[in-house]
Amino acid sequence: MARVGSMSRSKAIGDLLAQVAVWTIVLFAIFPIAWAFLISLKPEEDIVTATLQYIPRRITFENYVAIWTRSNFPTLIGNSIVTTLTTVAICTVVGTLASYAVTRYRFAGRRGLMMLFLVVRMFPAVMIIIPLFILMRGLGLLDSRLGLALAYTTFLLPVFIWMMKGFFEAVPNDLEDAARIDGASRLGAMVRVVLPLVVGGLVATAVFIAIGAWNEFLFALMLTTSTGSRTWPVGLQLMVGEFQLPWGSLAAGGIISIVPVMILFALVQRAMVRGLTAGAVKS
Repeated sequence: MARVGSMSRSKAIGDLLAQVAVWTIVLFAIFPIAWAFLISLKPEEDIVTATLQYIPRRITFENYVAIWTRSNFPTLIGNSIVTTLTTVAICTVVGTLASYAVTRYRFAGRRGLMMLFLVVRMFPAVMIIIPLFILMRGLGLLDSRLGLALAYTTFLLPVFIWMMKGFFEAVPNDLEDAARIDGASRLGAMVRVVLPLVVGGLVATAVFIAIGAWNEFLFALMLTTSTGSRTWPVGLQLMVGEFQLPWGSLAAGGIISIVPVMILFALVQRAMVRGLTAGAVKS
């Protein structure tokens, strides 16, 4: 009995330590967002002070009004939405077909191709900026949302293929073989049989790609020169002047840019969690 009681106390202590660790990580992740939100509610003269103020003494929404009405931030958000959706669409169509082919077909250089995808991700993005710039300029896609989406695809598509490969491998080949015996083509079997089984993983992967495209800064900075195609990270960075740093407007812009991501998560959270869970176990 004493041993059982000791084990119960050890388990309770372990559970308590686990909860403390989880809440510590959660608070550590939420604090920057909460801090930015509190700054966005402060007047400019209350932000940079000799005494640090965590809770605003005066709450105002003038920073949100200012960044939405006195800047091109609505255009920047629209550019980000269009570019992100275009990137997700390209990666979904091309990446789904590519990952399915890599999973189901055995061809020479298959393993080398997958390793190449990993190697591409290892290279710093700054190394391919100049080649991409020259390529986009030659194709007439420089300073355009389509060109920016294609640039994003160069480093997000390998991630999409690697993630979807795991989901396709979890689907038994017998299901496709049965569909093909019934007269379905390879593509028809994939669309009608396989895709419905991996739709959760497809959603999870698409959300991951969307977040990467939404937050991308370097390519958007180097490949755009006008407000008509710039995205919100570049717009916020360009608000920083040599002698001026509008903390309130920057914080408000950051909070506004989080809203579309929160809405996306709210809409697809069930499918995303189901997809991530399915991808964690290979049958």
